[in-house]
Formats: sequence, C-alpha cells, structure tokens
Amino acid sequence: EKGLFETSEVLHLTLSGNLRPLLNNRVEEPVNYALTLSYSRPDSSICAIPVDVRTRGHFRRLQGNCNYPPLMIRFTKEGPHVNSIFREQQKLKLVMPCVGDKYVIREWLVYQLYNLVTPKSFRARLVSVTLKDDKSKKPGTPFYGILLEEADQMAARNRMVEVERQLGPQQTQREDFLMMATFEYLIGNTDWSVQYLQNIKLIAVDSTATPIAVPYDFDHAGIMDAPYAQTAEELLMRSIRQRRYRGYCIQNMKQYEGVVAKYNLLKNDLYAVYTNCELLDEKYVKSTLSFLDAF
Repeated sequence: EKGLFETSEVLHLTLSGNLRPLLNNRVEEPVNYALTLSYSRPDSSICAIPVDVRTRGHFRRLQGNCNYPPLMIRFTKEGPHVNSIFREQQKLKLVMPCVGDKYVIREWLVYQLYNLVTPKSFRARLVSVTLKDDKSKKPGTPFYGILLEEADQMAARNRMVEVERQLGPQQTQREDFLMMATFEYLIGNTDWSVQYLQNIKLIAVDSTATPIAVPYDFDHAGIMDAPYAQTAEELLMRSIRQRRYRGYCIQNMKQYEGVVAKYNLLKNDLYAVYTNCELLDEKYVKSTLSFLDAF
C-alpha cells in the first residue's frame, strides 16, 4: 500500500463506536473516546484499527458554529495500524464539514495550491467519512473530510524539526515568509499570525536556527467563500473576498521580485488545480478563476 499522502485518490473511511458523546463533546478540555477506524485495502480486505478520538480546534469546535467538530485521531504504538496505510502516523487531524462538505473540498484544494508553491507545506488527503454509531441501526450518509499531515512529519520531510517560539515575522526566514504571506494574499486569507502562532507552524534546521513559517487552516479565506467565514473587526474589511496583505512593511518592492516571478511561473498550475477537479461545480470554478485573476 502507498503511504497516506502519496496519492490523491479519495480514501473511504468508517469511524464506528459510541459516536454521539464524542460529537457533542465541545468543551475546553476534550475527552478521548475509543473508536474503530476502518478502510478497505486494495485487495478489498477490511483493515480495522482501534483509535482514540477527541474533538479539537477553536471556532469550528464551538457548538452552533459547525455541524461537526474537527477531530484528532490517535493511534496506539503497536497494533494493526503498523501494517496499514497509517503506518507512519501517530496522530492525525481530521477536518470535518462545518456547513456542508463542498467547503471541505475547497479547503483541500487550497492545501494543494500551497504544495505547488513549496514542499514546506502541509500535505492533505481527501477522505470520504462514514459514521457508524453503535446506537444506530444504519450507518450515516458519507461526507468528505480532510486528513492533515502532522507538523513533525512535515518538518522531517523537509529535514527540519518543529519549533515553538515567540517571535515576530521579521525573525523568520525572509524569502519563505514573503512566499507564504503572498500566498495568504492570493487566497484572500487574513486569519493568520506568526507572533501568535495563529494557523502557523514554525520549522527550522535545529532549535536555534531561523525558522520558516508554514500556514494551515484556510477555511476563512476569500477563495473558499464559506458562509460562516468572517474577518477580524479591527481590519475594517467589507467582506472576506476583499484582499488585505498582512506581511510586515517592506519599502523596497525589489525584494518581492523573486516571489512575483515564482507565482507568475506557477499561474497555469494553480489554475489547473480548479479546472481539473471533477468534484467542483462550474459556477465555483468560474468565480475562483476570476478571483485568482484579480490577484
């Protein structure tokens, strides 16, 4: 079997067990619930893996904001997962649909966009999730979710380590920061911050080296056009579709030349992410291409 993030095929998963208490657990200190994660192998045999699952996140976890809370799946050290597609994982974030899974597909595509920009980015796998509650006679209707690469794995793939430090954006690697801040501008996202580590992870060659900022969590970006997305009041923006650059101030625009050249080079590949995706409706593809044109 290929590794979890080595193919873009949709992976069909079933989560079974006592699900209702888990999905209703929206408190600050979430509880772990023992469930079974299963999927069908290429030879059609079913691989069933015992996992611990809890709710996670901030905005999306709060009752009333989203239909499903995002989940954190933890694997045991030993057990069937060591011979499965999840063999390299110890824990995994599962992004669940907030108000409909078309927005999950849109967010998955944003991760693909940033993968084209740099390998210092999170890989994401689109999954079809079926919930099978012990108390219910029939399984629920499948919906789309995203499994996200863990930060330490993403770092290791780039021969780096994850670091946690309080620092300003000027104290990160400049070229990588400009590439990332310009990407957030491209997708119309203002929901990030280096100094508060808001939807940003830091990776570096070692714990003393200058780190690189890596973004994640794009559901409030204008390119997604999610109905629940908002911008911070302080930004005084008309809508989430309005772009606002949130990098630090650089007087000399020459420093952006390499970044601009890179995005111009990638233009056709970035557009192709949308034109080649069969899971999108035509209207969204059209509006997204014009949103990218405006960049």
